Amino acid sequence: MTEKDLIAAARTLGAALKDTDLSLATAESCTGGWVAKVMTDIEGSSAWFDRGFVTYTNESKQEMLGVSAKTLSIHGAVSEATVEEMAQGALRHSHADLSLAISGIAGPGGGTADKPVGTVYFAWASRDGWMTAENKIFKGDRDIIRMQAVLTALQGIQDKIAG
Repeated sequence: MTEKDLIAAARTLGAALKDTDLSLATAESCTGGWVAKVMTDIEGSSAWFDRGFVTYTNESKQEMLGVSAKTLSIHGAVSEATVEEMAQGALRHSHADLSLAISGIAGPGGGTADKPVGTVYFAWASRDGWMTAENKIFKGDRDIIRMQAVLTALQGIQDKIAG
């Protein structure tokens, strides 16, 4: 997988967003804004990409997206509950129709027995109340894990649009 693969996926998603007159906001932690970067690499993306939130710390998740301190305390930043709140917060704090959220452990450190390096949680949401979440455990170094996370996030929104 290369950056070109991510750009190709972003281009496909951008066309689908444009065709359906939908817009996207992102809430990213471990990917550090990489989804927003590949989306805005596409000319004309301002027609369907509203904004991106890079919320790397717990405090930024709370301040920018409204993730509750209780959720972070009970479940941790890398959890389904947290990414669901991140996705909802991205919608609340944007004009987008759809959102995606990512939080994970890209390594090389930071992993635990319960959440090893490569653990990434995703949530996708829409203004009409739809939400889905999942987690994956990716293998590879930090960049490979993050690339896989970006691609998974893009594919999740593409799947929603496709029906």
